[in-house]
Amino acid sequence: MSERAWHVLHVNANHEKKVAQHLSVRSLEHYLPLYSERSRWSDRSVTLERPLFVGYVFVRCSPQVRLSVITTPGVIRLLDDSIGCEVSCEEIERIREGLASGCLLRPYFDLPVGTPVRVRTGVFAGAEGVVTAIRQRCKVVMTLSSVSQCFALEVGRDDVEVLSGTIPTPGLTGEPGFAML
Repeated sequence: MSERAWHVLHVNANHEKKVAQHLSVRSLEHYLPLYSERSRWSDRSVTLERPLFVGYVFVRCSPQVRLSVITTPGVIRLLDDSIGCEVSCEEIERIREGLASGCLLRPYFDLPVGTPVRVRTGVFAGAEGVVTAIRQRCKVVMTLSSVSQCFALEVGRDDVEVLSGTIPTPGLTGEPGFAML
């Protein structure tokens, strides 16, 4: 095995496995770390293999095949080496060994304070808010504010989606707004 560093491919979200298949067909050395997760569907529970790094696949190749890598269907771009986007062989090997040995590696999505979000599931599905803090294991505490009344609702990171628009300010329009605590 070569000791060249791994490059990071930015790929279309939810297309990581397809990109990995295309790279295999092209005989390009790649790595897509996957973890198993139980998911409850309406009629049953299933075990799904999901990418540890959503939107990314690692590839190790020579400069001569770079064009073949970046023209792979589903690839958005090869992250620029000048900004430290190479991953060492040791880091990739640790991830491989960790997953193989049963370590509970899971994605962690950082939601910076001030990020507008919308609740995707449950009774509060569709309610919007702004992240003000993150607590324990990728969970956030959400506060519904109306005039001066609040209550807390704890939601997981996977239960919210990031918004690009602005969030109404609680109390200014008479409408309740959300803020993440």
